[in-house]
Amino acid sequence: MGNSRKEYKNQQKKGSKLRRVLKGLMIFTIVTLLIAGSAVGYMYYQLADVTSGAQQVLERGDRSEIRTQAVNPSKDNISILFLGLDDRSGQLRGRTDAMLLATFNEKEGSIKMLNIPRDSRVEIPGRGLDKINHAHAFGGIDLTIDTVEKLLNIPVDYFVSLNFDAFMEIVDTLGGVEVEVPFTFSEMDSNDRRGAITIYEGTQTLNGEEALAYVRMRKQDPRGDLGRGERQKQVLESIIRQGASFSSITNFSSLMDSLENHLKTNLSFGNILALHGYAPNLGNIESLSLDGTDSRINGIYYYSLDEESIADISFRLRVHLGLERAVVVADEEDDLETANQ
Repeated sequence: MGNSRKEYKNQQKKGSKLRRVLKGLMIFTIVTLLIAGSAVGYMYYQLADVTSGAQQVLERGDRSEIRTQAVNPSKDNISILFLGLDDRSGQLRGRTDAMLLATFNEKEGSIKMLNIPRDSRVEIPGRGLDKINHAHAFGGIDLTIDTVEKLLNIPVDYFVSLNFDAFMEIVDTLGGVEVEVPFTFSEMDSNDRRGAITIYEGTQTLNGEEALAYVRMRKQDPRGDLGRGERQKQVLESIIRQGASFSSITNFSSLMDSLENHLKTNLSFGNILALHGYAPNLGNIESLSLDGTDSRINGIYYYSLDEESIADISFRLRVHLGLERAVVVADEEDDLETANQ
């Protein structure tokens, strides 16, 4: 399965890029709420305006059909589906190139994050078996949420949709991100032009395009995915530092304008403020992944998910959301039995 996962990852450049973008944007959004000083009031109203302008109401209303009642991030465990779309029109339409599901446990203050591979072959309600990234093209965010809920048997309470421009614009608005580049390399740009960007060894301040290249490169790194993971962590930490610095405040308005043009969500401003309590644990997010194998059906590539892996991930997320509980069996401490709450 290891070789199969490698082959799959090589085909997911855009998805891998955007997964980190989505995580970075989530962290940045919360960090902006922590900035102290006279700018807090100004940013409060700016972010409130953007949240209002980016609002999109789901057809189902404010509650997942899996829930008996609507949840509130300030007192309940919740889930948020982050979607990345390769859409430059500003309409946020078409297929998803990255899909990230995060669950938040209010009592623990903990976060779990699952990457859902874009080519996963799943049951799309009303459409049959197909790639999960087609759900958005078929029925927008509503069908996408229905598909994820059916796959994992958990409620999707909130969503955030954004396009590829958001990450670059955030970095550029912050005046770039400073990182320690371990070695010189060349990488494609956001338009997939190979070798268009060269990043040199040493301390560098990267603009949006360069930061994107820095977090997406893998093949030239002798440490492979481990090396890429370290570089992505560098960029996220730099975004946090820049976002929390006083020098970034003067650019806050243009940053918020950018997000409003490239983001849709059903999170209210009050919901976002409620996420403030998770800020201390942003550096300890538990990353989860779905196992599977490469396959071709009628000449079309799919990532066939392992049913046991789906069941395991579903259980872990349901426990984290408080929908099930894990009980240690007295005679076998390594075994878990579940009991519905």
